[in-house]
Amino acid sequence: MIQDTIVALATGGTGALSVIRLSGPMAKAITQIHVLKDLGSIESHTVHFALFKTENQEPIDEVLIAYFAHGKSFTGEETIEIHCHGSSFIQQTIIQSAISQGARLATPGEFTQRAFINGKLDLSQAEAVADLIASQSQQAHAMALNQLRGTFSHELSALREKLIEFASLIELELDFGEEDVAFADRSALIDLVQQVLAKVKRLISSFALGNAMKEGVPVAIVGAPNAGKSSLLNYLLGEERAIVSEIAGTTRDVIEETLNIDGISFRLMDTAGIRETSETIEAMGIARSQEKIARARVVLALSDASNASQLEADRVWVDDLRKRYPEKEIIWVANKTDLHAVSLPVDYAISAVTGAGINALTHALSERIKQDFDVNQETIVSNVRHVEALEQTQTALFAALNGLSHQLPADLVAMDIRSAMRSLGNITGEIEMDTDILGTIFSRFCIGK
Repeated sequence: MIQDTIVALATGGTGALSVIRLSGPMAKAITQIHVLKDLGSIESHTVHFALFKTENQEPIDEVLIAYFAHGKSFTGEETIEIHCHGSSFIQQTIIQSAISQGARLATPGEFTQRAFINGKLDLSQAEAVADLIASQSQQAHAMALNQLRGTFSHELSALREKLIEFASLIELELDFGEEDVAFADRSALIDLVQQVLAKVKRLISSFALGNAMKEGVPVAIVGAPNAGKSSLLNYLLGEERAIVSEIAGTTRDVIEETLNIDGISFRLMDTAGIRETSETIEAMGIARSQEKIARARVVLALSDASNASQLEADRVWVDDLRKRYPEKEIIWVANKTDLHAVSLPVDYAISAVTGAGINALTHALSERIKQDFDVNQETIVSNVRHVEALEQTQTALFAALNGLSHQLPADLVAMDIRSAMRSLGNITGEIEMDTDILGTIFSRFCIGK
């Protein structure tokens, strides 16, 4: 049982309003010392006006006190929220007053960690709190919110229930091994493992999309000089972000901007034109372009539709890119169709001047990232720790499937199933977690959360 009381600035800064949160067995008692309001009989989930004062009776601020009783708060502990004005002096005075009465300053993520310890959230839900705070796009926000509401946890619980059912039948066979009794048909057990395995595989494959939605999708706009890379960037952003000129080699460095398409954040990188050059600074820009191609998830290979010889050369170049980077989405785009019709079968034909074809291109960007996943209906994995645990689960299930197929002893199959269950339990924290692992997980939170 947690015995100490913690305090931290939960929200605010130097704005109009701030919230300071205390959580622990002494939260109300500590607050009572500093307010001219009897808090002894107040009910949970009520708000009260009070004057906050120091130990020396010096008035500090008129505040609102929100009270949450033990077992009925976010952390599961007695909790007080002090809503005060956003002055840094007021904030620090209230926090220091609480510390002087025995509270201590919360560590990063400690409020959420206490919610996990007290059974208010499982571990995957607790991690979703940090993802929700950090979300920068509609899809990243929706993904974190679904996880916080327990969608992912319920799905994992359903998988574990299937494995528990499997394990119980195997264990019964072990208990009655001398009687040579079989409690389940092996083919039925194989079907059960295959069902779980198919779902685990689907969750693992969703990680590429989930990580992209969480971190933003890096898109490199590359091509020969004067293909219209900067013009395309400007059109997509709706502003003159990059310098556009007929002089080859205008873009010397990589320009990065963010564009939201269908709720997904794309990090667009306008790179220097790729060509042979002896000009030192331009050569450095080209080298950085090559580096961005290697790091990008999507490459928009832009060609000048009005330059037939360059277009033919670009076809060879795009084929080479696809061979070198089979894991990337390489999209060949012909620009300047307002000047010349496209003579080769490119992926998309556009005009960065008139906007023709650009809606189809942006739609393709979104769809290629989403692939066949329904982001509004399916669970999408975005956490590296989760996907690693799912991969461990998959390995154990493959081993169990192999054991069943080759008629291995039931105790060996049971070991693999228990290993799969442990790996799934690691995600939600249903099994005992190493304190160092928990510390690492919650350390990425901000103080006050």
